[in-house]
Amino acid sequence: MLKVLVAVDGSTQAQHAIDMARRLHGETKGMETVLLHVRHWPVFLGDLPPARYEDVEREQIHHQEGLLAQALAAARRAGLAAVTTAAAVGEPAPEIARTAKEKGIDLIVMGTHGRGAVGSLVVGSVAQRVVHLAEVPVVLVK
Repeated sequence: MLKVLVAVDGSTQAQHAIDMARRLHGETKGMETVLLHVRHWPVFLGDLPPARYEDVEREQIHHQEGLLAQALAAARRAGLAAVTTAAAVGEPAPEIARTAKEKGIDLIVMGTHGRGAVGSLVVGSVAQRVVHLAEVPVVLVK
């Protein structure tokens, strides 16, 4: 059975990645899909009192759970049957590669935000980093 990880972040590009997974599903006999969302650690927490930190953390978890629920609903509407979700915290590219390895993923599918060459040089590209870090093929969906 083909195991596919789809990176999701609530964007239109992530929806395109789910659509690509649906097309792959139609071409294969049996496919398991893992929807992964990676959230960043807030950079400003050092200045907050501990009680406030817990509020921020709780809100971020709630937001992440909501994004995964929306992605799961979209995947099921697209016709994907064997779908699970996963959540991680940290830098997206290394976490996507790590999760793929941990879960025995055969293929990573993710959308690109299309910044272009200059934008990617300045900001960096999560997709570009995943391609370099992952030990499995990566399908980038525009």
